[in-house]
Amino acid sequence: QVKLVESGGGSVQAGGSLRLSCAASGYTGSSGWFRQTPGNEREGVAAIWSSSGVTQYADSVKGRFTISRDNAKNMVYLQMNRLKPGDTAMYYCAADFIRGYWLNGEWNYWGQGTQVTVSS
Repeated sequence: QVKLVESGGGSVQAGGSLRLSCAASGYTGSSGWFRQTPGNEREGVAAIWSSSGVTQYADSVKGRFTISRDNAKNMVYLQMNRLKPGDTAMYYCAADFIRGYWLNGEWNYWGQGTQVTVSS
């Protein structure tokens, strides 16, 4: 069983930065970050593939967010720069991609989330 624990969320003003962390117990495979606001579906933000190290991003965050991992520490990070009020959401870490397209496909494991609030 893979356990994912997110941290690093908080409140920040527009233009600021935050770094989210995801501790993935015993897991170094495919990982992703997603976000969700009340009343809306969860949306993919970024993904990193263990075999190639290739990263993918949603168009809305390209050039501002960076996903990375430290396999030695079983950690996945999301560096978020130039934050906008529209980035306000609960952010979730996901692991072990199963099928579909990563943005809205099926992932095996999910964390509990960490809240990010960006004020204007």
